[in-house]
Amino acid sequence: MPLPLRPLLLAILICLLVSPGVGEAQKAPARPRAQELGIPLGGQPGPLDAITDVAGIEVGHTTLISGQGRLVKGKGPVRTGLTAVWPRGKASDEPTFAATYALNGNGEMTGSHWVNESGLLYGPVVLTNTFSVGTVHDAVIAWASKRGKAFDFGLPVVAETYDGVLNDIEGFHIKPEHVFRALDGASGGPVAEGSIGGGTGMICHAFKGGIGTASRKLPEAQGGYTVGVLVQCNYGHRKPFSVAGVPVGEEISDLQPCTTGSQPPSNPLVSGMASCPEKGASRGENFPGDLGSIIVIVATDAPLLPHQLGRIARRVPLGIGKMGGFGSDSSGDIFLAFSTQGTRPAAQGTVSSVSMLENDRLTPLFEATVQATQEAILNALLAADTMTGADGVRVFALPQDRLIEAMKKYGRK
Repeated sequence: MPLPLRPLLLAILICLLVSPGVGEAQKAPARPRAQELGIPLGGQPGPLDAITDVAGIEVGHTTLISGQGRLVKGKGPVRTGLTAVWPRGKASDEPTFAATYALNGNGEMTGSHWVNESGLLYGPVVLTNTFSVGTVHDAVIAWASKRGKAFDFGLPVVAETYDGVLNDIEGFHIKPEHVFRALDGASGGPVAEGSIGGGTGMICHAFKGGIGTASRKLPEAQGGYTVGVLVQCNYGHRKPFSVAGVPVGEEISDLQPCTTGSQPPSNPLVSGMASCPEKGASRGENFPGDLGSIIVIVATDAPLLPHQLGRIARRVPLGIGKMGGFGSDSSGDIFLAFSTQGTRPAAQGTVSSVSMLENDRLTPLFEATVQATQEAILNALLAADTMTGADGVRVFALPQDRLIEAMKKYGRK
């Protein structure tokens, strides 16, 4: 090899090894998703069946997994991360029309007051764990400040769900550089799901949960618009868990969260958790499913104004309800919907010309939102693998073979 080429190749290799965030957003799902399994949730998905089917959207993840065994605050085990969604991609600073809605407000979504007041969303939406909201919030502003956008991004939207059962949440392991990695590494294309990014340590219907996404493409006769949904799924009890009307939570009542440790979990919220049996799977619902929450982001290319997007956001709970969620008292069920139609005036102008879909054309978008929300939740569960985290707490993946058996039993497959 000629000597001058060696430094160049070495530099390229180093860049590939350390480039932040590269690959996580693009990694294709490793396990079959709901559509591939033939789960009947209605509607026609987009090409990727993901929020990135709405043109321009980019998604990035940072995932932190380390350690095992007994929880040592500040050291681990670590099972956490963050997920960033850019409505127009990280290169754009044009806001989108947006609105938020909370089914139950025991959670946080920073910046939501200004979104609802102004009708505009500036910058990314970032999902993380409950105790890292402040760090992520500050890091988004720091990212924008370096690019001269701090004023526009001064009220970033950061939402959370609680991962303290599997993760050393009081260790505050998410740092600014992890936020920068997700923001800079975001891209279009397939979106990685399950135990990744903000969903790394999440639990959903007492199965391993996390990040999930789905989309619906309307027929041309209804406008041909796309609706994309991304969820951070961390809510719900097992028994009411339902898929396309099938009582899956009753059919798969075992595989309950349990502890592999010799001592009870140090987290008082789950200190009474049962030990994992030496053989077989843990039985008996012992996990307090109302510990968690769900964040849902709905995107569309339909020309909607903020008040119409509020109507879209208020349909999200219908999808969650069909899956067996009911907005429990301790759950933070908070939703944001945005439209990617242009909002800026022509060059040097002060008046924007925007479009508005007639209200009587909204119903198909409502239906698409409900369908995609259900499928995004299910995709989060299908993509996640069994995980053992802090204090040896183990949360099992939803077994796909048994899900299919339940669907066939009730004639839904």
